[in-house]
Amino acid sequence: MHKNFQAISLALAFVLVGALAGCGSSQKVTVSGTTTISKGEQLTDLQSALAAGAITQSEYDRLRTKILNWPN
Repeated sequence: MHKNFQAISLALAFVLVGALAGCGSSQKVTVSGTTTISKGEQLTDLQSALAAGAITQSEYDRLRTKILNWPN
């Protein structure tokens, strides 16, 4: 459960950063740190976020592509 919460939090952080960047804000948002969550776990949690309505289909598609393009 902790991994799901962490991955959903990461996905929501991406969404929030994207939303803040699109609102014309001059504030800079930085997300830092490292995780050891596998791509599979991230994709599963991202799909859960979509199913829960936490993100839209377009956000899911964009984040899924980003995750799949990350180096192993």
